[in-house]
Amino acid sequence: MRLSRRLRLSAAGSLSPGQVSILGWLDINKSLTLGELANLEQVRPPSITPHVNSLQDQGLVTCATDQSDRRSKRVVLTSKGRKELNVIRRRRTEFLEQKLLKLSCEEREKAAELVAFLETLLEDS
Repeated sequence: MRLSRRLRLSAAGSLSPGQVSILGWLDINKSLTLGELANLEQVRPPSITPHVNSLQDQGLVTCATDQSDRRSKRVVLTSKGRKELNVIRRRRTEFLEQKLLKLSCEEREKAAELVAFLETLLEDS
């Protein structure tokens, strides 16, 4: 958990971890309603609105009325948002690479074994 937090904080820049997460969900799903985003983030729908509004003000997402349900807004990642998400991912990778380069060969081998073990656990779930 601490590593995950450090990775998030090292890469996000001016965005909050929640905003970065929203960009990630939109990258995976292409288009989501505010309610769907709230469910994915495990928050109440009113809590997601300020994050989306901020992302929209920065030009990272766009919002449009859902054609199938005029009461809902659909949120879509913009090309600027996709570029920002790629920058954040690159920063995370660079941060982790710098930490891994400081490990000895023996420590790297142990880390690789642990990663393989964790992947096995994830496959079983």
